[in-house]
Amino acid sequence: MLKTSSIRRALDIPWKNIFNHDKQPMRDSKRNLWISSPLNREKNRKTGIVFMNMGGPRTVSETGDFLHRLFRDRDLIQLPFQSTIAPLIAKRRTPRIEEQYSKIGGGSPILRWTNEQAQGMIDILDRISPDSAPHKAYVAFRYARPLTEECLSQMLDDGIQDAVAFSQYPQYSCSTTGSSLNELYRQIQKLPSHQQNQISWSVLDRWPTHPGLIEAFATHIERSLETYDYSIRTKVILLFSAHSLPMSVVNRGDSYPSEVAATVHAVMQRLRFSNPYKLVWQSQVGPSAWLGPQTSDTIKGYAKKGVNDMLLIPIAFTSDHIETLFELDLEYIEEAKEMGLTGVKRVESLNDDPIFIKALADLISSHLKTRFRLSTTAKDSSLSSKAEEDCDSNRQMRLRCPDCVNPICLKSKTYFSGRQHTVY
Repeated sequence: MLKTSSIRRALDIPWKNIFNHDKQPMRDSKRNLWISSPLNREKNRKTGIVFMNMGGPRTVSETGDFLHRLFRDRDLIQLPFQSTIAPLIAKRRTPRIEEQYSKIGGGSPILRWTNEQAQGMIDILDRISPDSAPHKAYVAFRYARPLTEECLSQMLDDGIQDAVAFSQYPQYSCSTTGSSLNELYRQIQKLPSHQQNQISWSVLDRWPTHPGLIEAFATHIERSLETYDYSIRTKVILLFSAHSLPMSVVNRGDSYPSEVAATVHAVMQRLRFSNPYKLVWQSQVGPSAWLGPQTSDTIKGYAKKGVNDMLLIPIAFTSDHIETLFELDLEYIEEAKEMGLTGVKRVESLNDDPIFIKALADLISSHLKTRFRLSTTAKDSSLSSKAEEDCDSNRQMRLRCPDCVNPICLKSKTYFSGRQHTVY
């Protein structure tokens, strides 16, 4: 249960002003806000937790549709005549990507891992956050089924009224989390008017230094380091590998590089800087400038300097998919072996690790318990922005990139920041 002392500290108001025996919302005169307590929550009113990700084709045959949706996403890539060009690019790239998926088991395992993470989190969350229970997990993929519109339709059919839009990406990028939120906003706007406000949303859009995430990464790294001979263990170079971004996106103001770096630094602090380390970037496409150094180039560069032992850590991914199973395992590590390197290995992805599942539950629970449903009184709507400023624990979500030119981004951020509610 949420302790009264915690509520009092969170809002800095006397505990007796929060609850009354009639279970009616109480007013905080200091901030002119209405407070809805856990006592007002309808019995058995479910809380939806929406796991958002780009997704992946479950079978090789779904690859074409996946790529088609991906190349049509203007939050990810902007092309002239995109609606015409995207299908052509997808068709040209499909055979090569199908071959890659066939080499990792015939499809992406990301839905399976997402479902396992979600169910494990729900089992814990129902115990540690009873005030918002029961909870139900949903999956909203950007380019593969279940798609955002399918997820939203299911939530409405289930009668969900309170939901958390949870990004599976620990580090925010306009190309990933931003795209998922924009698509969720678009799909909400397509609903009939009487359904658009059925669900009260809160957003958890980034968590790059959450202690549980850092502990999970550090534990996996320590396990992998134990596979090296003790005499060289502290000399192994840790290569934290994350998906790269075009420099045009970075220069626009995307916060992704700094948030990935924050995760890396937090992990190294937890490891007490036991090893030399480097942040590197993978998955560059095309001739334009991208974040560097590239992971593959880094391995080759250190190999030329006589380095044999390097440990690859997929620091921006929370489960296995094509970029870990194919790119890291079958491309980079195999290339290293061809160069005669015997000490290049990869840390296992977080997947269904119990430490990580517990971290997800703690993350969502904390989000739910600290974000009270606060809104200004109808009599004084001029205080709305002040209420948000006082009570929104994730102000960063409302901040656009300084050179953002995407109109849907403004609408999406305005919509979700204006609906920052918890589920009690």
